[in-house]
This record gives sequence, C-alpha cells and structure tokens, in this order.
Amino acid sequence: MLPTQKTPPKPSLHDLTVLLYGATKYGKSKWCSQADGALFLATEAGLNSLEVYQQPIGTWDELLLAAKEIAEGKHAFRTVVIDTIDNAYRMCVEHVNQKFKVEHESDLGYGKGYALINNEFHRVLNKLALLPYGLFLVSHAQEKEVETRTGKITRIIPTLPDKARKIVLGMVDVILFCDLEPTTAPDGKPAYRRVIRTKPSAIYEAGDRTGRLPDVIDFDFGAFTTAFAHGRAAPATRPNALAPPSSPTASTPPTVSTPPAAPASPKSGGDATAPTPSTAAAPTTKAALSPPPAPGNGRATTTQGAPRATAATSPATQERKAKP
Repeated sequence: MLPTQKTPPKPSLHDLTVLLYGATKYGKSKWCSQADGALFLATEAGLNSLEVYQQPIGTWDELLLAAKEIAEGKHAFRTVVIDTIDNAYRMCVEHVNQKFKVEHESDLGYGKGYALINNEFHRVLNKLALLPYGLFLVSHAQEKEVETRTGKITRIIPTLPDKARKIVLGMVDVILFCDLEPTTAPDGKPAYRRVIRTKPSAIYEAGDRTGRLPDVIDFDFGAFTTAFAHGRAAPATRPNALAPPSSPTASTPPTVSTPPAAPASPKSGGDATAPTPSTAAAPTTKAALSPPPAPGNGRATTTQGAPRATAATSPATQERKAKP
C-alpha cells in the first residue's frame, strides 16, 4: 500500500484547483469560460452575455446531484467552474439549517452548527478537487481591516465568510487576485490595464503552490496558460509605461470552449500559443475594487482624471509599512 517512488508534479491545468477573485464586472466569468471543456455550475445569474455550458444551481442538493454526475465521468467536460463559490456556501448553510430544522446555525448549540456546515462544505469541495478535472472557484473582492504586529492595515480578500475562506484558501493550488495596474496613455492621461497577481502580499490575498507562475500576468487566459506551461523560466517583458493599456478583450480567445466529442485524457496541458505573459509594478488595490475601464475599438478606454499612484499612497508603500 505504501508508495515505492515519488510522484512527479502534475503539469496540467486539469489537475489544479484555482480561486479567482476580484471586483464585480471585471470579466472573471468570461476568463474562466476559455478554460478547456468548461462547465459552469452557475449559483447566480451572470452568464447571460456568454455562450457557455452551464448548469443552474439553486440549492445545495442540486449542487450535490451535479457533482455526482461529474464524478461518474460520462461527459466530455474537463474544467468545472463554480460561479460563485460564495453563493454555494450560502446554499450549504441553508441545507444544514433545513436538515436540522433550525433558523440559524447557532441554534444547534455552541459551535455545532458551524462545524456541520463547514464539514459538509469541505467534503463536497474536496470531492470535486480530487476528480481528474480542473476546478475553478470564482469569488468577489472586499477590503477588510486586519490587525498585525505593527498595527492595523487594510487587505483585499475574497468575500467568503471567514471559515469558508480558510477552507478554500487551504484547498486551492493557486489564488489569483484580479487587479488594475496604473499606466499612462499616449496622450499622457492616466489609464489602467487588467492584471492577475499570483504571489502573497500584505495587502491582498494571492498564492501559487505550483511555483510556475510569474508574479504578475496580463488578464488574458492565453497568457495564463502559457505562463503555467513554460514555468518561471518563461521570458518576461516589462510593459512600456507610455504604451496604451492592453485591451481586456482584444487578445481574448473565443468565449465558447466546446468539449471534445469524447472524454479526453485529463493529462494534457493548456494552450501554448497565447502571448507571453508580462510582469508589472506594484498593485493599485483601490482601483481593483472598482469596475475596470470599458473596452472600445479594440483598446481599453483611458480613465479621465484618474489619480496617479504616489509614494505616500501606493500599495507598495503600505506593504513596506505593514512589514514588522
């Protein structure tokens, strides 16, 4: 029963569990829709503008039925997207409360209701994560004041309740934070470009257990798959501050990811033809919680009158102050 040799790292996105979170209307669902053979377990309305395979989920029991069908493997899907994981947790809470006929989990006695909910939530998510399919969990972002050894700081974290957030963060392989990075348009006015941050910070939640991703990637699914396929050895270029901000949609592949005609091996990797990812400067966390600039004419619209980041107010300065 005990192993006789080490298991190699899994090189495929279909072996990963990913948490993607950011501001509302940022484009997270569209980004996930480009995953290979994507199936959405839609716990909220928000996919009306996308042509995707989706199963509406209104209750925890419906999520259990969908998970059972996925586990049986009689389908051609290769990536499961729960959009959003926040609503899935609320359904889990309602399920446990109805099962034990209480109005609130605290009515079950000290800690018992919360333990039952978290155990059920972890059980189902862990079952999905262990299947040979990619699992993408979508959440929104919020600012929260936290206490540190040097004082209080404001962090950007997923909108999940604390106990659910700890379960998800401990389970996923990659935590991706959707941010807006300040840049300058050709006319000299401030603008923003969409990026994904992958490494831990004192002012936002992110992480990469695989060690394959650069610190910053353009918000483009092709750039993400290329970065993962090439690992940290992939060449990176720093964007020209005088260049126009990259369009969030110009280089985006088609939104429909049609499953193959028959179930394929879950060992194949992602798209290796997308553009090379680029690194970027420190995040602008305030901008990340605002809707991104609307696209137009193949180029992101510049934001008129947006403030420039300064040494006194930039998140990078806050991060240095937050360190003990």
